[in-house]
Amino acid sequence: MRPLFIRRARQLVTLAGGSAAPLVGEKMSNLAIIENGSVWIENGTIVAVGPDDELVRRFADRLAEAEVIDARGKTVTPGLVDPHTHLVYAGSREREWTMRLGGAAYMEIMNAGGGIHATTKATREASEETLYEESKQRLDQFLLHGVTTVEAKSGYGLSLEHEIKQLEAAKRLDDTHPVDVVSTFLGAHAVPSEWKHDPDEYVRLIINEMIPEVSRRGLAEFNDVFCERGVFTPDEARRILEAGKAYGLTPKIHADEIEPYGGAELAAEVGAISADHLLRASDEGVRRMAERGVIGVLLPGTAFFLMTKAADARRLIDAGVPVALATDCNPGSSPTVSLPLVMSLACLHMGMTPAEALAAATINAAHAIGRAHLIGSLEPGKKADLVMFNVPNYVQIMYYYGVNHAEMVIKGGKVVVKEGKVYI
Repeated sequence: MRPLFIRRARQLVTLAGGSAAPLVGEKMSNLAIIENGSVWIENGTIVAVGPDDELVRRFADRLAEAEVIDARGKTVTPGLVDPHTHLVYAGSREREWTMRLGGAAYMEIMNAGGGIHATTKATREASEETLYEESKQRLDQFLLHGVTTVEAKSGYGLSLEHEIKQLEAAKRLDDTHPVDVVSTFLGAHAVPSEWKHDPDEYVRLIINEMIPEVSRRGLAEFNDVFCERGVFTPDEARRILEAGKAYGLTPKIHADEIEPYGGAELAAEVGAISADHLLRASDEGVRRMAERGVIGVLLPGTAFFLMTKAADARRLIDAGVPVALATDCNPGSSPTVSLPLVMSLACLHMGMTPAEALAAATINAAHAIGRAHLIGSLEPGKKADLVMFNVPNYVQIMYYYGVNHAEMVIKGGKVVVKEGKVYI
């Protein structure tokens, strides 16, 4: 593979300096931008980053062998990282959307057999091949919008057989698609209909059968729970997360989305890598998360789509919680693959600045899935995952909301998106 030389970016947004620990507070605004910046890449790895004239001098005797990409007038950033998606599923739920537009609440729809249960039915009926093909189309769209790594949760199987099927499809996507797919086991997404009258037995099933088998097969790195009234209690969530830790699965948690329910506090207690949603997190929960360094993964697209008030990112950032952003891509409450749109919503509805939003969708998002040593910033030794946006500065990525500015995406040193097309 020839060296790749990306030259003369109007803004080269490196995010350098945040690999050892997630950015917090004022550090989230330090993007380490290089004007007229360039990047030298070899064998899929970043070798050098700096001003163009500096790199030209350093590699003067090798310029002729390199493939050169002219980034003049453009903004180049690390590949975007989405640390909370429900990528693998079947079916669609647009009918529920019209119900919500008519006034029905999310939990009301779910308790009536819609919501997660509707997608569970469709996902159980789908073959692994169908799940793979439908999810691959979504993954292509993520890539077109500049996302080079996603976390993917199970949680629409809600039985050992079908949770494994979802995770196997995600593993196959990771093996065959340019986007890296990091898997999370979410058997505790809801109590399935067949266990509605004996939820304790379903919790035991998760702990005694699902988690051990997922671990044995090496199908997930993380273990997640939807901790919410009417779904899983804090005590049930604690048991499930501790059981996962015993099998090497790092805890994550859906926390305090609908009401203050102790999810943020539990995340700190069990040492979760992240607590996600946090629309209604208590002050005490936020304080404990900051003390333990739990990353708050915020999902403004979900609040937007559910027509509810978004999480207060300003409160979390000012309290010292490291904040990341994600799409929460799923068929019911956030059917989007556009992380740039989510970044815009974070600025418009959660009190974040454009600099904070970009940090939250790159280096902090990488920390939220344990990948900050590999991705999330443009520094020597890291994977060569980059996006060239057709705008002169990073603010315009979010300012022109709802527009896909990603002109070129480079994954592992290879151009995989160019002029609106995916090249695999």
